[in-house]
Amino acid sequence: MGYWKSKVLPTINKVFKKDTAKKAAAAEACKSFDDSKEEIKKEFEEKKTDLQPKVVEIYEASSVELKTLVKEPKDAGLKKHSALVQKFLEELAKIEFPGSKPVSEASSKFGPAYVSGPVYFIFEKVSTFIVVEEKAKEVPAAEETSSKEKEIVVEEEKKEGIAAEAEKTTELPAAVEAAVAAEPPAKVEEAAEPPAAATKVEEGEPPKP
Repeated sequence: MGYWKSKVLPTINKVFKKDTAKKAAAAEACKSFDDSKEEIKKEFEEKKTDLQPKVVEIYEASSVELKTLVKEPKDAGLKKHSALVQKFLEELAKIEFPGSKPVSEASSKFGPAYVSGPVYFIFEKVSTFIVVEEKAKEVPAAEETSSKEKEIVVEEEKKEGIAAEAEKTTELPAAVEAAVAAEPPAKVEEAAEPPAAATKVEEGEPPKP
């Protein structure tokens, strides 16, 4: 009992008090960040165009776990991959991403899980660039598919045209033959009949001197 009071209990109290103080300090940092959100949003909109390629480059160089966490923030993932989160925040701070510096400092001091609100705010802003980038990649792919479909349609139309011409060429001699066979030999019969004048000469009077 004496050992518990003299050794174990003081250690537990010390850890508990330290953790409580840490939480209080982290909460204060979160509150300070929340108070500056409007200014951060304004700065973000002003620098949006310049930041996009830099942010996308940092994001693409990150691990799959970090990318998943940016798209789908979860407290469990924040605790599990705290080192990855800290590194990502530091990279954003280097390019002067709005709000990333104080969040990176708070995360380094207290841990990402203790300042999850500010961290998720930064992730939300980063994800707006990622959505735009992914859509930009999807558009050329859709255009390529559409182009291939057009080529297929053109080829099919060409084949149909050639087939139609071939059918016309085959049908033409047959039509001519049918027309010739159906035509009555009227002119031949008329030519076979003797002219009226010739008949009269044979049956009529001899010519006068």
